[in-house]
Amino acid sequence: MSRIFGMITAVLCYFAFFAAFAYFVGFLAAIPQLPTNIDKGMAAPPAVAAVIDLALVALFGAQHSVMARRGFKDAWARIIPVPLERSVYCFASAGVLAIMFAAWHPIDAVVWSATNPAGRIALWALFLAGFGIVFISTWLINHFELFGLAQAWAHLRKAPMPNLKFVTPLFYRTVRHPIYTGFFIALWATPHMTLGHALFAAAMTVYLLVGIHYEERDLVDRFGARYVEYRASVGMIIPGVGRRTP
Repeated sequence: MSRIFGMITAVLCYFAFFAAFAYFVGFLAAIPQLPTNIDKGMAAPPAVAAVIDLALVALFGAQHSVMARRGFKDAWARIIPVPLERSVYCFASAGVLAIMFAAWHPIDAVVWSATNPAGRIALWALFLAGFGIVFISTWLINHFELFGLAQAWAHLRKAPMPNLKFVTPLFYRTVRHPIYTGFFIALWATPHMTLGHALFAAAMTVYLLVGIHYEERDLVDRFGARYVEYRASVGMIIPGVGRRTP
């Protein structure tokens, strides 16, 4: 029963994160029908709104980065079964995203606004392409392992836990972190950029760059010279840019 319960828990965590991610796409696109979005939420003076919004991004960054570190995982394994560690991580991420959506304070000042129809279509296409890159990249490595389902499935079948493999398919042949590349594109590609949106995009950009630093340190620890060589030959988020020689 514990194995079945674990599998059910992993599935629920997966769909919770999927729902939060889907809302995030609409949130960033400022879909007016949503209860809140990047340009719709609680009201506050711009300075107060900026402090609150930066605190929300920092909360997400802290949760997302700290829980991904190996030291935290080792300590967390004393409480959460190893097969559910990734699922709980995804569920916690969904919870923090929900807090950010609910507490977001827009800043309405306009940074830019594209009026040319062709330009607006191009920017929306770029926005969708960014999230498309994110989604495709999760499948290029191992979508179900990334979100915890593979671990719970292996536990249910009493099979060995899946091991993280070093592979470089498609996007990974030209950039080391295509998931982050997709996020960077989606964060900034918008025909109507408000100051609140720009603040969010800038804060998330900083967080993602910091996250890459710690993620690569973990990857070097795990894969050693193989990843060091890969890092020296492939760009970080832009092809050819950000290669790091040993």
